[in-house]
Amino acid sequence: MSNNVKEFMKKYNIRLTKSLGQNFLIDNNIVRKIVDSAQISEGDMVIEVGAGIGNMTSEIASRAGKVIAIEIDRRLIGALTENIKPFNNVQIINNDILKLDIKRDVLSAENTGSGGFVPENIKVVANLPYYITTPIIMKFLEEAEGINMLVLMVQKEVADRMVAKPGGKDYGVLSVAVQYYSTPERIFDVPPGCFVPPPDVHSTVIRLRINKEPPVKVDDKEMFFKVVKAAFGQRRKTLLNALSNSGYFNLDKEKIKQILNNLGISENLRGEALSITQFALLSNSFTREDC
Repeated sequence: MSNNVKEFMKKYNIRLTKSLGQNFLIDNNIVRKIVDSAQISEGDMVIEVGAGIGNMTSEIASRAGKVIAIEIDRRLIGALTENIKPFNNVQIINNDILKLDIKRDVLSAENTGSGGFVPENIKVVANLPYYITTPIIMKFLEEAEGINMLVLMVQKEVADRMVAKPGGKDYGVLSVAVQYYSTPERIFDVPPGCFVPPPDVHSTVIRLRINKEPPVKVDDKEMFFKVVKAAFGQRRKTLLNALSNSGYFNLDKEKIKQILNNLGISENLRGEALSITQFALLSNSFTREDC
């Protein structure tokens, strides 16, 4: 691995693309701390999203049994390939993670079982582009069959939302979704000076341990998230008005009011006041015919 990212970029005449949200991590101590946070062993397969020129890929490859490095920018593949030359356990996928089918394109038997290696755990490590952080997170959570852990570098405000508890301004759809699929844990913050070019925001490394079972019993997952999105769709409105005006349900206001009253949930609360357990109870009170 090149110890000087800036020199390596100069060698390959790499110009970062703002539209791709490219900010290269240049602090090797932070790279090691991120990889340490993923608790990688020789039995693990690691999916790295946004491999860049491979400064973190090499660190991961030195510890993991198998690495799948996903990088959208074709211009970086030459530098990435050179950086991983000392390792024979890295597979590069030059594609947009949002266009890949995780199960078919990444977790296929051809990838996970290549060379006779059968992973004990599958983990994701990523320094995510901030402009598409949430879609990438949700893609992995929703298609996370077989994945045990995600260690992600995200904008600090996004990390605040993922770990937020009911009642706060940061609590919202992302909070409920992340906490339905996983147990989130803030690991450490990273200042802008650790990147080139420095971003305009602070970053946070967060670890998501995928839940084997959701923390609440939900009869219909699609209905559950529909109720959550409706409740937060108009944050300044009361829960009753937000649900009634969402357009998601074929129920009049009085029927929704009755459902809330039956659950002991005040119609005057706002969505951010409800716990994930209350959202589950509420969604379980709706039926497919109500939509």
